[in-house]
Amino acid sequence: MQFMKPTAAALGCVLAAALFNSACAADYSKLPGWTEGAEVIRVEGSRPQIDMISGVIYSQVKGSRAVRQLRMTFEIPRTKEKKPAVIYFPGGGFTSSDHEKFSEMRRALAEAGFVVAAAEYRVVPTKFPALVEDAKAAVRYVRAHAAEYGVDPDRIGIIGDSAGGYVVQMTGTTNGEQGWDKGDFLNVSSDVQAVCTIYGISDLQTIGSDYGPDQQKVHASPAVTEALLVNGPAFRNNPGAPITADPKKAMFASALGHVDGTEPPFLILHGAKDRLVSPSQSAKLFRALKEKKVPAEYVLVENADHGDLPWYQDALVNRVVDWFKKTLKPADGKAAAGNTL
Repeated sequence: MQFMKPTAAALGCVLAAALFNSACAADYSKLPGWTEGAEVIRVEGSRPQIDMISGVIYSQVKGSRAVRQLRMTFEIPRTKEKKPAVIYFPGGGFTSSDHEKFSEMRRALAEAGFVVAAAEYRVVPTKFPALVEDAKAAVRYVRAHAAEYGVDPDRIGIIGDSAGGYVVQMTGTTNGEQGWDKGDFLNVSSDVQAVCTIYGISDLQTIGSDYGPDQQKVHASPAVTEALLVNGPAFRNNPGAPITADPKKAMFASALGHVDGTEPPFLILHGAKDRLVSPSQSAKLFRALKEKKVPAEYVLVENADHGDLPWYQDALVNRVVDWFKKTLKPADGKAAAGNTL
């Protein structure tokens, strides 16, 4: 076996490496908390902290016997820039509004640089237009408290799924319309600059239009939730009525009855296998918006049902986040040294 004599350059490299490792060991030994066997790592603080504030009362609805407090939860990136906001309105079949769900979507938006609020709203048996009035009150609250939460008041978007999709559709298509704003902070606008609706409802009269006779029978009942929302339950002098009893009234309570070309950009998503809200609900909204030259994108998810697992995967969550980034343009945030809000 032949041995080669190391060159001076090679010996220099070995000596330099030894001196470097020795210096590193000496430096680590001086770190507070260091002990033999400790693994020393270095982590740069480039990702901002996200603060969560829950239990915020955004509206107080006063009745003759009680005051209903409506709550909102915030997720706020701790950065110095003013940030666009996105308000989430949950689904629940018009009978519940558990606003702290869909955490995957809300956290992804917050990590992308948005102030994210999630808002509950009044549901059946409270009748329309209460839930739309609540959504507009939520927008006004965020805009009125923009400085407090680090929000740019000129960049507020909304997102909702199912019944929450109905809420955001109604809120966006009634931008600029009079008569919807009730309650506090009436000195600021309830208009929004972006709307994302996920398997939402655009026409209350045809929620089950893609389905068979059994589903059609459900939606023809005066007890189905869209009928209760618009016509109320049978009680005292009200016999109740199906949603189709008064087409003009039902259309006024539907987003398709308000599309006039003044809407903000829309992102519409629906599952082709949805068995609860007809996919044609989203197709009709998309066509109506495009006819009025409103910027709109429609994503039909081939294998998705209503609220099943595909909606929680990165591919769909990121699709929504990227659209809001393109539309509301958050800055590349710099982590703040401390809480600046």
